Amino acid sequence: MTPDLSTTYLGLRLRSPVVASASPLTGDLASLRELEREGIGAVVLPSLFEEQIEHEEVDLYELLEHQTHSFAEALTWFPELDDYNTGPDSYLEHLRDAKHALAVPVIASLNGVSPGGWLRYARLCQEAGADALELNVYSIEADPGVSAADVEERTLTLVREVRAAVTIPLAVKVGPFYSAFAHMARRLGEAGADGLVLFNRFLQPDIDLESLQISPALALSTPPELRLPLRWIAILRDRVPVSLAGTSGVHDWQGALKLLLAGADAVMMASALLSRGPEVVRELEDGLRAWMIEREYESVEQLKGSLSQAACPDPAAFERGNYMRALVSYAPRPNGLRQVRRDDGSRR
Repeated sequence: MTPDLSTTYLGLRLRSPVVASASPLTGDLASLRELEREGIGAVVLPSLFEEQIEHEEVDLYELLEHQTHSFAEALTWFPELDDYNTGPDSYLEHLRDAKHALAVPVIASLNGVSPGGWLRYARLCQEAGADALELNVYSIEADPGVSAADVEERTLTLVREVRAAVTIPLAVKVGPFYSAFAHMARRLGEAGADGLVLFNRFLQPDIDLESLQISPALALSTPPELRLPLRWIAILRDRVPVSLAGTSGVHDWQGALKLLLAGADAVMMASALLSRGPEVVRELEDGLRAWMIEREYESVEQLKGSLSQAACPDPAAFERGNYMRALVSYAPRPNGLRQVRRDDGSRR
């Protein structure tokens, strides 16, 4: 029997747990169609940024107010408003086109950190047909006067305001840098999040040694980055009543399977899609099916969370005990190669 790969994420039934996260691929209609042909479960469109919306609104305001006190005949150069296509308007158009072209769920994405007028675009995304909304919270707190409590409360207020604006499912994509992340995850659910996407990758700047300038640097994820969302998904599974999606480091079926066993309802990928193309979706799903057939699993729902912390025979493996064990078991060899001590004391 062919295993059933379907899963429920944010209350949406997906034909596969593999979801294309926000990237240039999901910003292109032809690429979206190809992803669907390869078997993708859902797609997350590229983010519409708080700064982008506010910039467009300022530009439009200046356009409308420019020379409003001048002679009327001098204002004939103004374009028709119907021809003035802002970035946010283009985003909503792409969302409508994607919904028309695809049968899989289409998730809109907003990226912001502060409550404000831009949040009305959450409602506009819903009206444009989005099946769900992902709120991507990305902020570098550089002010020494801002406390952790201030940051958390601002984020929770933001989630509450978005929740009040829409009735479609709401996922919140956050970074891992909270001092008590499990507590924050619970509060995000209480604020109205239907799901959490773990984790946001904080892109780090670089220094150009030729120009002596700070330059933006974008590096694709690597498989070892999977371990951070893996740990926290395992810890949160069955403890926080929200959907969980794992992202960062999903490059093959083994990585996707690990996240599902830990308790993820969906696994999101972008770097592997960008580097290897949409066909990686089929490769990943074929690998999942083959493993499930070998282990006699009938469905993804059956295996989800079977190695979460709550279900694991060694819960400490996800906490400090694993840290100590990893350090103690490591010993360098004289030739520089790694040597690991077995549980029985022997070495290999």
